[in-house]
Amino acid sequence: MPPLGPPRKSFLALLGPGLITGASDDDPSGIATYSQAGAQFGYSLCWVMLACFPLMAAIQEISARIGRVTGQGIAGNIRVHYPAWLLYAIVGLLLVANIINLGADLGAMGAALHLLAGGSTGLYVAAFAVFCVCLEIYARYDSYTAILKWSSFVLLAYVALALVVRIPWLTVLKNTLIPNITLSKDYIVTIVAVLGTTITPYCFFWQSSEEASDERIDPAARTLIEAPAQAPAQIRRIRIDTLIGMGYSNLIALFIIVSTAATLHAHGATNIQTSAQAAEALRPIAGIFTFALFSAGIIGIGLLAVPVLAGAGAYALGEVLQWPTGLDRKPRDAQAFYATIAISTLIGIAINFVGPDPMKALFWSAVINGIVAVPLMAMIMLMSMRSDIMGPFTLPRPLLALGWLCTVTMAVSVGIMFATW
Repeated sequence: MPPLGPPRKSFLALLGPGLITGASDDDPSGIATYSQAGAQFGYSLCWVMLACFPLMAAIQEISARIGRVTGQGIAGNIRVHYPAWLLYAIVGLLLVANIINLGADLGAMGAALHLLAGGSTGLYVAAFAVFCVCLEIYARYDSYTAILKWSSFVLLAYVALALVVRIPWLTVLKNTLIPNITLSKDYIVTIVAVLGTTITPYCFFWQSSEEASDERIDPAARTLIEAPAQAPAQIRRIRIDTLIGMGYSNLIALFIIVSTAATLHAHGATNIQTSAQAAEALRPIAGIFTFALFSAGIIGIGLLAVPVLAGAGAYALGEVLQWPTGLDRKPRDAQAFYATIAISTLIGIAINFVGPDPMKALFWSAVINGIVAVPLMAMIMLMSMRSDIMGPFTLPRPLLALGWLCTVTMAVSVGIMFATW
């Protein structure tokens, strides 16, 4: 008889895939989007982060449940239960979008370090990429996940940033709780950009696959299909981990919007395109310490986001082609999986030297993610309601309703994106 559940864990030990996923969502490209929102519209978009939170938390919890219940990530479940052509299309587009995003993040990290220390941006890009790949491939799984977990706290730099600049917190609270919506095209497009940055396909794949990996390496754990007695503790853990991870992610995004609103927007610097550009614009406005804090945050969170982007694509492709997958496996036991991580990162480096303009690249990444997100979310919702996949662990009605609301919201957002293209 399998054990009823894992031993009682400390609160911090409960945090894992959800916290890492949430932190990686505030990658350098996301920082650029939130900076643009604050610089262009001041505090008037604060409400979007509050509105995003329950939707983001719902779809991520559903993705995590699929991994923990079935022992497979999302791609593995789609392979078993849906047509192959649909799976290949979704995973192929995911890989392209992830690699573009990964390249843009490496470029932002290199530019941020150049601003701080001078030197060659291209050399920094290559060095960051090699460091991330080596750590992802050769570090022990428990050590590596601990590194990723603790790396997420680098985002607290943006909380510190908000505390060292003068911010009208009552205005922030009012704009967070009461939407101040204008119907201008730029305002609507920025809302869509924030939603697209916050609710992204690679996060679904990563958290689901990490839940499956964590179950596989824990000798006391089983898939919930095999050991339903473990379900109460595991579902509670997933919910806590996801709520805290997504809450942390959205809170940091809010602090970035608020900080750039109080500095860049207040001084008329409203045209921000990249995270490095936002950091550079802060130097004369808010001082060298604020500039350095913002730049250091870009580098720190990039070191978490780049491996997650590469790993999410490798998990998806590995599950499609039925390779041995997982960061818990030794390199010789999962050669194709780790090769995918290395090749994806290598292409990300190349994008910075021979690719298109970074903003055009991110634009196409957003378009591809938009194409993938809605059908993928619909499939996730349909899978989560199927008893032949989830057994007795189909979704409770409140979570089901939130998941479909998130899917519809994204469908409307993607429609607006294409309508305004």
